[in-house]
Amino acid sequence: MSDEYAISGEYLHLLSEPAWQALRTPVTEALRGAVGDAALLDVGAGSGLGTEVLTAAVPGADVVAVEPSPVLRAVLLSRMAARPDLRQRVTVVAADALGVDLPARLGAVLAMNMIGHLDPDGRRTFLRRVAERLAPGAPLVINLQPPTEPVPIPYSTFSTVRVGRHTYEGGGSAEPSGPDTVTWRMRYRVRDADGTPVREDHAAYRWYVTSARVLLAELTDAGLTGEVGPLDVVRAVRRP
Repeated sequence: MSDEYAISGEYLHLLSEPAWQALRTPVTEALRGAVGDAALLDVGAGSGLGTEVLTAAVPGADVVAVEPSPVLRAVLLSRMAARPDLRQRVTVVAADALGVDLPARLGAVLAMNMIGHLDPDGRRTFLRRVAERLAPGAPLVINLQPPTEPVPIPYSTFSTVRVGRHTYEGGGSAEPSGPDTVTWRMRYRVRDADGTPVREDHAAYRWYVTSARVLLAELTDAGLTGEVGPLDVVRAVRRP
């Protein structure tokens, strides 16, 4: 299986930190009701920014962090191992959302910035798999990302971060590539302190678009009740 993050994985953690500063509060709020005596699951854990929020929201609980990308998984494993408080709590698993062997009982599921990697059938399968194992009151937390339909998205810069003499910049644009997909084209630039270009990388990946209306309907079909909160963070729990 090819790694969609083989190029962007070098930059993703650094450039995602500002976004996670904004997401921390709504994600923490959406995790209310998490059950600490059952396994917590972080699907598409990336470099572990969401994993840290999950572990902080439910102190002491064991976490399974699932990440298919070898590049991102290397960052994730290194960061979890470097923290004595998480080294014994977080198990890193090389799998994807549909192939991972789920724990029998889930105290919470975090699935941030990943739902668009699943086609509609895969998305519904994932929701059903999770719903079957969620403990009563335990939340599934997902986020929606634009666009909600296959329309062109002009280029914009998402994040700029300086480390040492270098400034790292990430941005992208999207174009329709099917009835329910767009292709994102990402550009990463590194500049020296005086603005001189050091290097530039490009990456592309397909993203399945969905709206809040569609996702909420799919959650209902899976036996869940969902609500959309700030920054399009969706919280869902099993219906009684």
